[in-house]
Amino acid sequence: MSDMKQYVDDILDLVSKRDPDQTHFKNTVAEVLKSVIPLLEKHPEYKQHKILERMIEPDRIITFRVPWVDDKGEIQVNRGYRVQMSSVIGPYKGGLRFHPSVTLDILKFLAFEQVFKNALTGLPIGGGKGGSDFDPHGRSDNEVMNFCQSFMTELYRHIGPNVDVPAGDIGVGGREIGYLFGQYKRIRDSYDAGVLTGKRTDYWGSLARTEATGYGLLYFVQDMLDAKGIDIAGKTVVVSGAGNVATYAIEKAQEFGAKVVTCSDSNGYIYDPDGIDLAAVKDIKEVRRARIKEYAATHPNAEYHEGCKGVWSVKCDIALPCATQSEIDLESAKLLVANGVQAVGEGANMPSTLDAIAYFQSHKVLFAPAKAANAGGVATSALEMSQNSERRQWTFEKVDKRLRKIMSRIYRDAKKNAELYADPDDLVAGANITAFAKVADVMLAHGLV
Repeated sequence: MSDMKQYVDDILDLVSKRDPDQTHFKNTVAEVLKSVIPLLEKHPEYKQHKILERMIEPDRIITFRVPWVDDKGEIQVNRGYRVQMSSVIGPYKGGLRFHPSVTLDILKFLAFEQVFKNALTGLPIGGGKGGSDFDPHGRSDNEVMNFCQSFMTELYRHIGPNVDVPAGDIGVGGREIGYLFGQYKRIRDSYDAGVLTGKRTDYWGSLARTEATGYGLLYFVQDMLDAKGIDIAGKTVVVSGAGNVATYAIEKAQEFGAKVVTCSDSNGYIYDPDGIDLAAVKDIKEVRRARIKEYAATHPNAEYHEGCKGVWSVKCDIALPCATQSEIDLESAKLLVANGVQAVGEGANMPSTLDAIAYFQSHKVLFAPAKAANAGGVATSALEMSQNSERRQWTFEKVDKRLRKIMSRIYRDAKKNAELYADPDDLVAGANITAFAKVADVMLAHGLV
């Protein structure tokens, strides 16, 4: 066993001993650190200065009580979090997630991923993540407002345009961002437009931010396919999810000439052999906030299936997991490979388990890892911060053009380092090495902090 492999194993043992129940966090740390062993062997100074030991420990973790009153006049209590992982490259940057599945383990894993994803963008942003176990689904606007105001009443003291800039994530869309921003402004008595991103454009949000993660995913996948001489036009695509990422991944895939045949929500998925009617999906999910099963009632050739896992049994050329973490396990990966999948592009945060990724790679499936392929959302959030600093708003076309360039640069950097340190097609290792080196080198420059 090499000295650096032993070093990484020792770090993973340390993570297990400190937080034995945090399996998601341990998995993401393992995924990153194991892939950068070739880089560590060329740069022993990273070990000498305890870079790994410092990277795995957040700068700070904030937990707090969130009391609020529902429409029945009853007091409810939820738990709030903010994990400020690293501000080495810039202010902490990462979304807020409101969902019953939110735990410290989930948020630490997401924050750790965010550090490296943000580094890949080449923009001055660090990494963080936050949220609550509050579930906005089925709640009235008034209840969501009450919760958001209570949540921000604590969070405001820990954030700021030059300190920590949250955005949306699962369960936190334009409505929630509006209530959070209004309460922040009310408490601070200051119009700090850059304190939150994902805002509506009429109060200085960025055009193209809503579309950015889904569009960016397709830009990355297109570059990956182009490098192999594969045209995305005419390909059959399976997409999971029906939120912003999935919606605009479908939109851009259709624009590129692909045929998207599925989307899903937490209850089940629809399969439409005629191709997804995106206008209908937007009406169901964005306007009426209803369940995706309603799609089948108005599209006679479409099928609705309870449960989400079955979406990966649908035959396709390209799979785009855009729902949540760990949605593609080894069994699902085997189904996709058996059905002839050529490429997988991760739109959600780590939607494929480690053994699923290994299976795809061993079967020569082109694989676009989340921290690279879904970086378009946070990249455009950083562009929103720039616009807020300038007190101006760029056109949709300018933002989208910048996004396209950023995603192409991320692909080129990941490809270059994959060729230099690993298998030329191993974009997981390429992305991890690129991002790790950027963060580690700045940590060395800043000294022991």
